[in-house]
Amino acid sequence: MKFTKYHGLGNDFILIDNLSSPQPLLSPDDAVKLCDRHFGIGADGVIFALPSDNSNDYSMRIFNSDGSEPEMCGNGIRCFAQFITELEGIERVGKTYSINTLAGVISPTIQGHGQVKVDMGEPQLLAQQIPTTLAEKDEKVINKLLVVNNQEYFVSCVSMGNPHCLVFVDNIDSIDLSSIGSLFEYHSCFPQKTNTEFIQVINPHYLKMKVWERGAGITLACGTGACATVVAGVLNNKCERKTTVELPGGCLDIEWCEQDNHVYMTGPATKVFVGEVDI
Repeated sequence: MKFTKYHGLGNDFILIDNLSSPQPLLSPDDAVKLCDRHFGIGADGVIFALPSDNSNDYSMRIFNSDGSEPEMCGNGIRCFAQFITELEGIERVGKTYSINTLAGVISPTIQGHGQVKVDMGEPQLLAQQIPTTLAEKDEKVINKLLVVNNQEYFVSCVSMGNPHCLVFVDNIDSIDLSSIGSLFEYHSCFPQKTNTEFIQVINPHYLKMKVWERGAGITLACGTGACATVVAGVLNNKCERKTTVELPGGCLDIEWCEQDNHVYMTGPATKVFVGEVDI
């Protein structure tokens, strides 16, 4: 099987041309093996480019490095868009694709020079949409108390098609993600588990973020997490609607547009190498 390796700010993926079939050509167990950084190719996830079953251009599915399937991936959709232009063999600067995902239709636009701008849609803010039990079903989860490992945190929750728990801290370098990340992910108040972002406000137009991704653990970047971070920042009066988010792997430009309530993410998608692997 041929594959292409891409990364978005260090959040890396194995891209598979799956246009010959409406179902992923690999199983979740296959994905786990391929994502292993010692015995496989190494990646945070495997992304399949599938044919669309409706009027949209393509469909995208993802298996995380633990074999779970997330609804969406912000860095992954940028890599997906660049991969599609490679499969089409045509320069596509300015082209906007409509992509079916488990989180709905997502629209990435090729910007050129390896940059992709993605209309990530509207954030979902009600507890039942996250989902979480931190508030009543029809309430927003903003600055709510959450106890993790006998320590109190004030958190906000946002869904960008997948769940995010946002924690503003004074210094993200003091956060030991390896010890507490999974405790947030599997906390009983998140019935579908959660991604968790720790955020430090540098100024109203610049945030620093570290992320523990549901199903992948510590990663260098999370696109949906960066979008959720800005939404939570605006709701907590900590940042402006147009803000740069610095992740360990680099920066993303995020805008939560007041006119249409959509979140727009702009950042790079970089091709690393191509290869073949026996399954």
